[in-house]
Amino acid sequence: MMDALIYPVMITPLMAEDGGGFAATVPALPGCRSDGETPEEALRNVREAIDAWIAMARELGHVVP
Repeated sequence: MMDALIYPVMITPLMAEDGGGFAATVPALPGCRSDGETPEEALRNVREAIDAWIAMARELGHVVP
């Protein structure tokens, strides 16, 4: 992980017709989300999405919340 920044993550179940599993969303970072077969996997995966979101925001000169 790039920084020691901490963001709340919302974990929600996905509907079976959407493939099942769980979605992990970071409300403080618009569009930052991931998913996984289990809540734990979704949380692990969203950590990579957070790092990517922050890196792109910095590259574009945006303020990181």
